[in-house]
Amino acid sequence: MDYSVDGAEEVETERSSSPTELQSPVMDRNPSPPPDAADGEEDGDVDAIGDTVYSKHWLFSTLTRLIHMVTEHSEVDSVGQMQLPDDDEEALCRVWDMAMDKDVAGFLQEFKATDILLGVIAKSRCPRLTEICVGILGNIACFPGTCLTLSRNEDLGAVLLLLLGDTDPPTLLETSRLLLTCVSQKDVCSLWLQRIRQQTSVRSNLLFIMCSSTNTDLLEKVGELVDKLFDLDEELMKSWIIDQPGEEKEDEDGESQLDVASCLLEAAKQLRSESPNGLEVYLHALQLLTTIVEGIQTFVAPDGPGKAVWDFVSGVVCEDLCQPTDLPVVLQEQKSILVQAFAVLQALYRCQDQWCSRSDTSIPLIGTILRVLQYHSEGKDDGTSKEDRKDDQLQTLAEITAEFLADICIQIPKDTVADLVTKGYLTEKTALTAAGSLLPNFKTSFQHLQSMLSETDPQMADMRHLFPLQRSCSRSYFLDFHWKD
Repeated sequence: MDYSVDGAEEVETERSSSPTELQSPVMDRNPSPPPDAADGEEDGDVDAIGDTVYSKHWLFSTLTRLIHMVTEHSEVDSVGQMQLPDDDEEALCRVWDMAMDKDVAGFLQEFKATDILLGVIAKSRCPRLTEICVGILGNIACFPGTCLTLSRNEDLGAVLLLLLGDTDPPTLLETSRLLLTCVSQKDVCSLWLQRIRQQTSVRSNLLFIMCSSTNTDLLEKVGELVDKLFDLDEELMKSWIIDQPGEEKEDEDGESQLDVASCLLEAAKQLRSESPNGLEVYLHALQLLTTIVEGIQTFVAPDGPGKAVWDFVSGVVCEDLCQPTDLPVVLQEQKSILVQAFAVLQALYRCQDQWCSRSDTSIPLIGTILRVLQYHSEGKDDGTSKEDRKDDQLQTLAEITAEFLADICIQIPKDTVADLVTKGYLTEKTALTAAGSLLPNFKTSFQHLQSMLSETDPQMADMRHLFPLQRSCSRSYFLDFHWKD
């Protein structure tokens, strides 16, 4: 079951600003007009781009100077790295910021700025210049009309995909952002997906970034891109899982190449303490892998990453999320990442026998499952209940957690139940919550749990005396069910 929390039709509208000291920390305002922008007189109005105060003449001059600068350098030194003068960098960063405006983006397209920037990128021997040019294109692509025109440029499409093999993190970040923007727009996503399928280096380059980079911003954006690709194109996801034709399983040093799941895991580990949002993206990508046979086969393979993913995600759930000292309202903050984490764990649990016995299921993990269900139950009884009932994501979390608990309880051993009681995870309160979650849909799981509980704590196993406390369960389920004496 796919517990995806985002739709494939969602459009990425993120715009980037130039990372320069001149940029205001308030990123949602328009940048300052260029130095020779008009001051409101008639000539200035003619020179203005659309309804903005930005000068056409200044933009012409800046891009023309850019062309001359790159051409001159390539003629003098076609190999050596080029230094971008401070004044030119400042001017180009202004263009980058200006491109966040729809009128400016449209004007840049009319001025054939895409072809100009493509030519600069092809000749550039300056990482900062390449980053700025890709950043400008990324802002132009944020608008459907200009994105369509940009995407139809086959040469640009090829160059951008090859840039994923660049060694400059800022350039990789802007390239990933631009590609994510394009594949998130329905009018052009199929065109980009086709290109990505055909360009096999995209897979290897993105995997390399995920398993080797320590740049948080880059890992977040690459994760969003990979997650979007997998969400949009299941066949592409399958092709990335299966060994590519002619692809060696070992690199030049004789070391085994990492597979998709292992690379996702490495990136998730890097982001665990630095970026909860980034971690959630990677958990969702891992969850998508569990929705197809090829993905499950990868996890359960003898040398597969299943156990490593299980241990990592269990650690996140047990150590980072929904702690005993947290208030029930924490579910509102953590519901999305909990959905992804439990979806991954449940899928792996169902094939866990491949690497260890189900009886080895972590006691703290079961305790966290019970706590999530308890917090959800308490949340429905406080002042936020009306809002919570309308919250589809909270409801999804409750459903998947109950289903996961049912999978565990259907054959939970007596020793595990005894440990849960001894360590305080299974109390009268959480036992009743568990009963309410398992009934009526998982009666077999409830019966087995109660049977094991009756052998370790008979009083707790007979929950009839606690029934008045359980408001969320239908009375008929408790009165009609055959209770163990």
